[in-house]
Amino acid sequence: MTRSQLLRMDNIGIVVESLDEAVAFFTELGLTLEGRATVEGEWAGRITGLGDQRVEIAMMVTPDGHSRLELSRFLAPPVVADHRNAPVNALGYLRAMFAVSDLDDTLARLGAHGARLVGEVVRYENAYRLCYIRGPEGILIGLAEPLGSHP
Repeated sequence: MTRSQLLRMDNIGIVVESLDEAVAFFTELGLTLEGRATVEGEWAGRITGLGDQRVEIAMMVTPDGHSRLELSRFLAPPVVADHRNAPVNALGYLRAMFAVSDLDDTLARLGAHGARLVGEVVRYENAYRLCYIRGPEGILIGLAEPLGSHP
């Protein structure tokens, strides 16, 4: 019998309070809104284990077309936990990391959307400039600017 193979990572999902603010932030970062929809009904709840649910989603795609970020806003059932301001060493979801061509420009543009540095911008050898930021609603994002011959 042939063993099944992993084809790709389809998307990462983040639950937010304001879909519009999150879409604006990730659009400024460089992702493109692929589409918005409302997912609802008992069938969807059978997947998530939440029963009858109603969720607004926005699917964002990276410039290379290979990765997606699904932003979700739950209308029903109500949100039951909030991990947005957990420190970087908390268990569970930590952060999404994005490669950018100009870290300083990216930080300035995202700052206009409320982003703030968690620590500081650091250089890792001659490979990357790196930092963590808190985006809308405290979402933790990593940014990496490749240096030299690192594409």
